[in-house]
Amino acid sequence: MSEKNHQTDVTIIGAGPTGLFAVFQCGMLGMKTHVVDALEATGGQCTALYPEKPIYDIPGFPSVAAAELIEQLEQQAAPFDPVYHLDQQVTALESTAAQGWKVTTSKGHSITSKAVILAAGAGAFGPNRPPLAGLESYEGKSVFYLVKRREDFRDKSVVIAGGGDSAVDWAMSLPQVAKKVYVVHRRDKFRAAPESVARMRALADSGKVEMIVPYQLHGLSGKDGQLDAVIVKDMEDNERILDADVLLPFYGLATDLGPIANWGFTLERGHILVDPTTCETRQQGIFAIGDIATYKNKLKLILCGFSEAAMAAHAIHSLVFPEQELHFQYSTSKGVPGEP
Repeated sequence: MSEKNHQTDVTIIGAGPTGLFAVFQCGMLGMKTHVVDALEATGGQCTALYPEKPIYDIPGFPSVAAAELIEQLEQQAAPFDPVYHLDQQVTALESTAAQGWKVTTSKGHSITSKAVILAAGAGAFGPNRPPLAGLESYEGKSVFYLVKRREDFRDKSVVIAGGGDSAVDWAMSLPQVAKKVYVVHRRDKFRAAPESVARMRALADSGKVEMIVPYQLHGLSGKDGQLDAVIVKDMEDNERILDADVLLPFYGLATDLGPIANWGFTLERGHILVDPTTCETRQQGIFAIGDIATYKNKLKLILCGFSEAAMAAHAIHSLVFPEQELHFQYSTSKGVPGEP
């Protein structure tokens, strides 16, 4: 097979918490996985929208930051060697009689597997990009729409643009490593949690954050993809030039079911109807879990998505290993690869 043609047991579409836990559940049953996600990092909304926010209803964690939860889920999945195809969308899904299903991505990868798990949340995520000339040449080099590692911004001058939770969360966090942090917003009122906004303003009062309000992004200055300045203007067209190494525009994410809506599923208000006992859709061999799935009395909770991941994995086992009887075992009995 070429480096862009892959074969595995299960293809998982979506690398949010539910998709990551599906990797673990499939792995515990001896099934290999490939994971596709439109974002450039794993974690879905937890990474892109509220990485610093605490989550209180994950069993065993009185409180856990969203980013920490994703980190733990990645570590839990790691022994099973999942293959990640990030920063690309699924563009096609087609049945292959003998091998199951073939998934094609926007970067030309094809993945053939016996089963597919849709863990795509509300659909494919993509950043709302600011309308700035030449923006594309800086993307992935000095303009980023999410933060993978805070340490990447050590000793850098960072411009954060936006007024929601992501902007405010990182305005509180990045001053611990960055040389300078600016927050650019078109008005003095922020949409984030009030206590977070208060903490950000306290950092501004202490000089650790500079508030550029009310201003909007106007232009970029730099060379070969590396910024040296971000140009902003206020409502009266007054211009300021901010020395900057990095721009983080947090203007939210656009979500879209995209081609999923045309794959023959039964949809209810933009969600895929599944059998609640297996999470299988009306298409045999395709399962949906997490926020994208619906059934009577469905709860949109991460912990429910975890349960659905386990049910789907057990249902898929017979498709991957039709000659092998599945004997249910607890993880305490089976263990995990690499553990003594």
